[in-house]
Amino acid sequence: MFGFVVVLALLVGSPAVAAELVVKDAATLQLGGVTYRLEGIDAPELDQRCINEFADPAACGVETRDAAVRLIAGRAVTCRDLGPDPMFSGRRIGACTISGDGIGLSQRLVQAGLALNADPKGRFAADEAKARDERLALWRGCFVAPQSFRRWDKTAPLLGAACRDDRKAAMLDQMFPDMPPAPDGCAIKGKLAKRARLTGNVGVYQLRGCPSYASLEKPNRWFCSEDDARAAGFRKAYNCRGGAKR
Repeated sequence: MFGFVVVLALLVGSPAVAAELVVKDAATLQLGGVTYRLEGIDAPELDQRCINEFADPAACGVETRDAAVRLIAGRAVTCRDLGPDPMFSGRRIGACTISGDGIGLSQRLVQAGLALNADPKGRFAADEAKARDERLALWRGCFVAPQSFRRWDKTAPLLGAACRDDRKAAMLDQMFPDMPPAPDGCAIKGKLAKRARLTGNVGVYQLRGCPSYASLEKPNRWFCSEDDARAAGFRKAYNCRGGAKR
């Protein structure tokens, strides 16, 4: 399984029990076989690209995931299940807290500049503004909101201290490259497709060994597992009956 693994605690309305944790991205945790999206925030997808403070392309999805792992620092975490995730199929919304911390993990990530406020009531808006003003993590460079990346929206507003209006087109080209590099261990190709909307999806994914895998030279997305691809709204290509899952 791709990701960083530690032993934490899972809390679902009963006494906490030991469970294996996989930090899938800065806003998504898998504990004991249940995948939670952290409440009230959004963070870069694992395959998302940004521009760093030196104007170079950066794997900000991997970097923010790794920074979230360092923030947790092997400490126990508890998650309260808030119900089904309305955006990502098969996932739950979780209110998670690091042991001994009086502030929730969602807020901590926004404070560290690793995630954005996505709470409709703006609970973490002040934390986001402070991280932006202090140019922490994501805010040092230039990026687009994760929801804009998921839509592959090349007209998205640029965010961060390193953004330049006179280089907006070039920066967006680097964030939405024709040949996006795959994160380590993530070999499933995803392509946004209008035809997929007929089945309630946003795109189609291809596994290694599928007939069209090699010919799909310009994927929009890379996924580490079929569960991740389906959660993001992609369906398996109809001509793809076999192939490895990773």
